[in-house]
Amino acid sequence: RSRGPTVQWKRERKVSNVILFYPNSSAVELRLMVVGSSGPSQFLLTNAILGRQEFPKDTNSISCSSKKTGELAGRRVAVVNGPNIYDKDISPSKREMELRRAKCLSIPGPHAFLVAFDMEDISPNDMNTARLLKKRFGKRCLKHCIVMLAYDGPQVGPELENRLKKTAWHLRELVEKYEGRFHIFNKKWRDRSRDRDLLQKLECLNASLGGAFFSSSTFQKAEERVKKEEKRLRKQRNTETERAWTELEKQYIEEDLHHKRDTYTNSLSAEIRARAEMDNSWLRTSLARGLGTGLVVGAILGALVGSIEGPWGMVLYGVIGGAVGGSGGGTAQVAIERMENRVAPYARLNFNSIFINRFFSAPRT
Repeated sequence: RSRGPTVQWKRERKVSNVILFYPNSSAVELRLMVVGSSGPSQFLLTNAILGRQEFPKDTNSISCSSKKTGELAGRRVAVVNGPNIYDKDISPSKREMELRRAKCLSIPGPHAFLVAFDMEDISPNDMNTARLLKKRFGKRCLKHCIVMLAYDGPQVGPELENRLKKTAWHLRELVEKYEGRFHIFNKKWRDRSRDRDLLQKLECLNASLGGAFFSSSTFQKAEERVKKEEKRLRKQRNTETERAWTELEKQYIEEDLHHKRDTYTNSLSAEIRARAEMDNSWLRTSLARGLGTGLVVGAILGALVGSIEGPWGMVLYGVIGGAVGGSGGGTAQVAIERMENRVAPYARLNFNSIFINRFFSAPRT
């Protein structure tokens, strides 16, 4: 079930006259969900994995989940970030929606959860992160977890890992919650010296799980909703697609035409997939629930405050409280719109000029 534009298959073994095939792991994109307790660790980790500064070094929180793609030691990876688990600047309803969005961005499921901590600043909350992960993703998710310890210093490597095992009892206790798997990474993303070590640990973990990614009923629901949204968006773009193909047929012949059609189809599919992952009926349902909860809670609290002023005060403050609560729940809509602007924005393409000239070379004469 692994995704990828080109998947190479190899024959593994024959069991009970049934031939089993598994995808060649080097050809499959690794989907990594990065989880942070608090602070900048998970964002520093994303920079370190991708070898570029996706997040400023002082980033402590984000309001919306996101997905970045790149390479780790030559292996294609997709890295999904969500808000920190103990981020106090996010409401429970917003956190729930962003958790859903992170699942949509990593469907059909992540190959690994990378749980990031600051090696020199472990808090009581950090020690409880495993419990929250099991609550949000399911008990089996810990089998896919690797503890990632951020370190800022010259000594980052096997020697430091061995020292940690022998002397840092609090870190050993933390790591044991994740079946003993951990990796130390440098906070400076330009240091690429440990890329190969991390990739080997990821591939060993994946191999120990039979090459399987993590999944659950909610990840399956996320995949179902994303596919449904893709189908809706594709239908919405049918007219434009037909017009694009007509324009291509006028300008290209035979082999060039097939190539340009494939290029256009792949580009459109990638855009539709990105939009469907960021906004679909599952996320909109979560938004509506958050808006409704904010409205009700705000109205109740407003009415309680207004009761001091009597019946009319209850009505007045109830209305005001409901409006404020509803506004708070509605901030999730702003988040959706902002994140949509970070993906390929939807635009009506003028195939007589903009699209052909921008994406395709001059036609054969």
